[in-house]
Amino acid sequence: MRQDLTHILRWIKPGARVLDLGCADGEFLALLREQRKAVVTGIEIDPDAITAALARGLDVVEQDLDGGLANLPDQSFDTVVMAHALQAVHYPDQVLDEMLRVGREGIVTFPNFGQWRCRLHLATRGRMPVSRFMPYSWYDTPNIHFCTVRDFESLCRQRGIRILGRDMIGTETGGARLARRWPNLFATTAIYHISR
Repeated sequence: MRQDLTHILRWIKPGARVLDLGCADGEFLALLREQRKAVVTGIEIDPDAITAALARGLDVVEQDLDGGLANLPDQSFDTVVMAHALQAVHYPDQVLDEMLRVGREGIVTFPNFGQWRCRLHLATRGRMPVSRFMPYSWYDTPNIHFCTVRDFESLCRQRGIRILGRDMIGTETGGARLARRWPNLFATTAIYHISR
């Protein structure tokens, strides 16, 4: 399981109603159901991922996040999770607003495109980086909005979103400490716990 998903488990209360936006094959939702006894629902657009999630016995809705969440009532979930999907939606600001309309709290994770290796790669090679953390070329990437830690925090201020907590994932030895101290430069993945 991806490291960002294991980090956010502590922010999910036992028995919580959880909505996962872009739930993929449902591995994380199944873990929440098992470890936190959460009541879980997923939203996904990929038919193969939906089939895999349904095979796990999960409730999954086929839906494009860019179309909004109008089919869900206000505050119908305790926590709404969007892990590594913010950078892949067309209207991230609107998706965040919808997250916090249907959920009391949100948890967002995204790759930090301000990380020093990305900067160095662009500066020295003049090309978009391709790595283990960002394994796509510029022309086939699902990432359409490249976001840094500072960009996300600025958006939260503009939208009146409170940051309840944050965690940063680094790479190499000591990377976690550096990522926490200087997140915009050293974090490979940013994790935010948010609310209104």
